[in-house]
Amino acid sequence: MRHHDLLVIGAGSGNAVVDDSFADLDVAIVEQDRFGGTCLNVGCIPTKMLVRAADLADDVADSARLDVDAELRGIRWRDLRDRVFGRLDPLARDGKTGREDTPWITVYDTHARFTAPRTLDIGGTAVSADRIVVAAGSRPMVPPPVTDSGLPYETSDTVMRVDDPPRRLAVLGGGYIAAELAHVFSSAGSAITVIDMADTLLAGQDVLVAREFTELASKAWDVRLDREVTAVSGAPGALVLTLDDESTVEADMLLVAVGRVPNGDGLDLDTAGIDVHDDGRIVVDEYQRTTADGVWALGDVSTKVPLKHVANREADVVRHNLRHPDDLHTTGDAPVPSAIFTSPQIAAVGATEQELTDSGTPFRVGLARVCDVAYGWAMEDTTGFAKVLADPGTGTLLGAHILGPQASTLIQPLVLAMTLELDALTLVEQPYWIHPALSEVVKQALKSALS
Repeated sequence: MRHHDLLVIGAGSGNAVVDDSFADLDVAIVEQDRFGGTCLNVGCIPTKMLVRAADLADDVADSARLDVDAELRGIRWRDLRDRVFGRLDPLARDGKTGREDTPWITVYDTHARFTAPRTLDIGGTAVSADRIVVAAGSRPMVPPPVTDSGLPYETSDTVMRVDDPPRRLAVLGGGYIAAELAHVFSSAGSAITVIDMADTLLAGQDVLVAREFTELASKAWDVRLDREVTAVSGAPGALVLTLDDESTVEADMLLVAVGRVPNGDGLDLDTAGIDVHDDGRIVVDEYQRTTADGVWALGDVSTKVPLKHVANREADVVRHNLRHPDDLHTTGDAPVPSAIFTSPQIAAVGATEQELTDSGTPFRVGLARVCDVAYGWAMEDTTGFAKVLADPGTGTLLGAHILGPQASTLIQPLVLAMTLELDALTLVEQPYWIHPALSEVVKQALKSALS
């Protein structure tokens, strides 16, 4: 049996655990797919490169409103796709090659499953390790009506590599993945139909964000809410989706974007004594330790918040704890921000209004429209806003939600404020806010919460 001091399953954020401080150990990395994980290959990075092109296309279409005569000849999809993956695929290959060329690291490019505590079958080879990090990631969830049809469909793992945008794209799901990819393909010329079982798109967002985004999206796309797909029929390139109200949607391509599931179910975790939650996530403590001695887990396979910046933080914690078992660090409970790169951008941190209401937490709402600050007025933006939720007595920030241009950047001072426990009054009175920058909308929202 082959033995290693440390073995990491998954070369996304798991790969980041291993740095030169482990050079005195025999380390193994198991990755059956591309190095770099979801973010580099099928998630954060390629989607944002496509979104950038989509945003430029939309700016051209909107330019006449600002007295600029411009004409969009179209998005050269194949050139765009090839540029995106022509940059990313070599990074994944180089990541693997770099590890293979490291003398103290062994790379297994096949599937692994546990056969006993800290013992695995890796492509037919029995392997054991003193310590193991499970960072196996997640995969798209596909509902039975789609799989049972036997007809082709795309997911976020595949759709960005298609040869051409479809004339008609049906998007199943109304979350952040659906919103971003619908934006991309709409800008590339596809007629979009979005189908979701919730009563708004982005149902997990603050109620005002979800409601206003749904209203905006409904002007650009055919949005079917409170609906489920019960059957998929037709033929490849000529699909017919039957909904639970007996209505139908015709599409040339179906994109399934109803969420992702952790990959722990393919690892035979029970044989290693690793417990999982009801939803399949690996159970970890505040130090990222699983219920099995000597086994850690991080990222989408275990976290409640499957975001890359969360996985990166967890990787830092696991790295430290592996090297310093007598000085363990915790992942902590700092507020986790998120952003959705659709049109318009959306960003959030902390609680939503409905969460505070449901929990009985007192709060005050502060709201400012982008058009009410100088730069937003110059942009002639008519839809964007910043919303903050604060304790009515202390001014402590409880949550913040932004919809509009540069939302993913504008949220950051509020993230810092919540992390450092700065109250709304301090934020308004102490720092200078650049005039006439768009960030003034954040200041105005804070002032609104105090008034």
